[in-house]
Parts: sequence; C-alpha cells; structure tokens
Amino acid sequence: QVQLVESGGGLVQAGGSLRLSCAASGRTFAMGWFRQAPGKEREFVAAISLYGGRRNYADSVKGRFTISRDNAKNTVYLQMNTLKPEDTAVYYCAARAGADPSDYVREYDYWGQGTQVTVSS
Repeated sequence: QVQLVESGGGLVQAGGSLRLSCAASGRTFAMGWFRQAPGKEREFVAAISLYGGRRNYADSVKGRFTISRDNAKNTVYLQMNTLKPEDTAVYYCAARAGADPSDYVREYDYWGQGTQVTVSS
C-alpha cells in the first residue's frame, strides 16, 4: 500500500508563490498533481516520470508551475509562481504504477488527502 501526504498549501495573494510537497511511502512511481475547485471536476496540473526525465503540464500552468522530485526522499514538489485567483483549489498528489507520466485521473492508483490553496485577488 502506498500512502501520499501533501503539505505546503495555504493562503497567498495573487502574484505570490507556494511550494507543495508530497511525501510517498513505499516504492516510487510516476507522480502527478491534480486540483479540484468547488463545483468543478478534478483536473490535471502536472506530472513527472519515475526518474524525472519527462514532465507534463496543463496549458493553464505552463511557465508558472514546476514539478520536480527527489527520489532519495520519496518526495515530489510543485513550485507554483505567479499565482492567480483561478488557481484556487484543493491540490492532490497522485501516484501510478508505472514509469511514464499521465495527464488522466483514471490512470492513477493512489491519491493523497489534498491540500487547500487559496489565492486572493
């Protein structure tokens, strides 16, 4: 069983930055970050391959967010810069049993509990 624990969410003003962390127990996988705003479906944000060589981003966050990982610490990060009010959501870390990153919710096997990110205007 894999457990994922997110941290680093909070309240920030528009234009500010936050860094989310996701600590994983057990073996490492390809990892992703998703988010869900109230009344909306969960959506893809970023994903990274098992060894970090491939990274995917949603168009809405390209150039502002960076996903990275430290396999020695079994931790994945999401650096979020130039935050906008529309980035407000609960952010979820996810892991899939494979090396390749994926943009799709259905292809992830394990999920964290989520961390709230609120961006004020």
